[in-house]
Amino acid sequence: MPFTSRLATLNDVETLQQLIAASVRGLSIGYYTEEQIESSIKYIFGIDTQLIADGTYYVIESGSTIVACGGWSKRNTLYGGDQFKEEADPLLDPNVDSARIRAFFVHPDWSRQGIGKMMITLCEETAIQAGFKSFELGSTLPGQPLYIAMGYHATEQVNAPLEDGTFLEIIKMKKTL
Repeated sequence: MPFTSRLATLNDVETLQQLIAASVRGLSIGYYTEEQIESSIKYIFGIDTQLIADGTYYVIESGSTIVACGGWSKRNTLYGGDQFKEEADPLLDPNVDSARIRAFFVHPDWSRQGIGKMMITLCEETAIQAGFKSFELGSTLPGQPLYIAMGYHATEQVNAPLEDGTFLEIIKMKKTL
């Protein structure tokens, strides 16, 4: 069955939260410890409803089943869901700032089928239409090979501190047209 994409809505949030947890648990094994995986779901990974409100967050479906989600942002935040944000998220200037590629999650049962590439292409195309000429993202370790294949390069390694004292390694990456 072919994959289709559409904008995410607030009605999708509960399903997306379940998808994100399944994705992180299923695709992070071997990259992060079980403690890091569970802490990241609790403290970092989740829906950033600002992306939905901005109309820059998408779902990919197979039939009526949501199999992936992801988006881009014209705002300053690089990664993290609503539970991770502490302050207002100002708008970026596409003439000087990079669009943020954000919150990509694929259900493990649907991984390695080109869905990530499909999502990145969609996000980059719509960000370009909004005037952006470069992109930044915060990659998890399992996501890094996809982003490298799509032309991104690492700029910095960050050990993001989590509220329970654990850290999650995030790789900041960039791509310029």
